[in-house]
Amino acid sequence: MPFLLGAALLCFARLPHAAAQTHAAESRCLTDGSGYLRVRLRGALAADLDWHNNGLECEGGMRPDGHGIRVSFAGPLRAAGTVHRLRFIFGIEAAGEGRSGRALPANVTLILEGERRIFSTRGDNQCTIDDLRQEPLGHTARHRDYRVAARGFCVGPATSLTGSERVLVSRFDFSGRITLDDAGSDKPNRAAKPNAETTAAHIRERKPFS
Repeated sequence: MPFLLGAALLCFARLPHAAAQTHAAESRCLTDGSGYLRVRLRGALAADLDWHNNGLECEGGMRPDGHGIRVSFAGPLRAAGTVHRLRFIFGIEAAGEGRSGRALPANVTLILEGERRIFSTRGDNQCTIDDLRQEPLGHTARHRDYRVAARGFCVGPATSLTGSERVLVSRFDFSGRITLDDAGSDKPNRAAKPNAETTAAHIRERKPFS
């Protein structure tokens, strides 16, 4: 169990700038104001979240193994008179940079920041992305940015890494962004043709990953 907790924290730490950022009230997900996250939670955390662009933190990049993308959102969760800081990490099995897709497996992790409460579906077999769209936002000498919009659902709960609590993310949809570093480890994944589409059938042709 300590290994799983450490792995989840390492996954969070590897998101672009995550370790250095503070969550200021002026945070903006997308500069054009179109960022959002809507999630229905049941179980140990019960809420219908509707987070909008201003005050919503979003970021992401490629998954560490290069198979797909990872998108993160953080915002307030109000429960029993207390405001918590809740982060979602969606790991999406997609064909590559700039690709859209349908019926894609996904892993979902929830982190109550500063409380050492972490929930994860621990694999890609509990959640599905119905529809994924990636659109280029900009390109500089150092990085490439994409808008990522998706909607999906989970049929199984995210379980606590430190106890017996469970949280069901029964449905979600979001619009956020990912940043890929031209000079870093993301660069080899540019071989995928942007704007192509992948489905679960294409994914099954590849060797499964952990």
